[in-house]
Amino acid sequence: MDSPGGKDVETNLTGSATMELPVLTQPGLGETTTTVTTITQTGGDWSTGLFDVCGDTSTFLMGAFVPCCLDLSLAHQYGECVCLPMLPGSTFAMRVGIRERFKIRGSVCEDWTTVYCCYPLALCQMIREMKKRLKTQIYTVSTVLESS
Repeated sequence: MDSPGGKDVETNLTGSATMELPVLTQPGLGETTTTVTTITQTGGDWSTGLFDVCGDTSTFLMGAFVPCCLDLSLAHQYGECVCLPMLPGSTFAMRVGIRERFKIRGSVCEDWTTVYCCYPLALCQMIREMKKRLKTQIYTVSTVLESS
């Protein structure tokens, strides 16, 4: 509740004032307020093909020579424990999860075939997808209060 002196007054259950709380901040003229809006792309097909490895050389090299490390990185980017890839079927589960999260067209059968027949290529495609889809577009809007 507001008291005449510009301070908030806290009341107890009986209705009597118990203590005054100072107002710490008030909006003033010329202060800037910032609003941040985040947009993430969803829907459609995979943004890159399974064999489109030339676009991201470092991911391709990791997938070709140390796919287990790439799988750990994928689990981290996906928001899971980095130990997840040690469980059987976890990469397949992450691929299905990525497809569902970003509403990418496909089926569980396609995901299974891709992961178990082309494991390093599937990892590279999933990493590229996470990089692209999680690259958020942030718009900042600033407003200034003026007197009228």
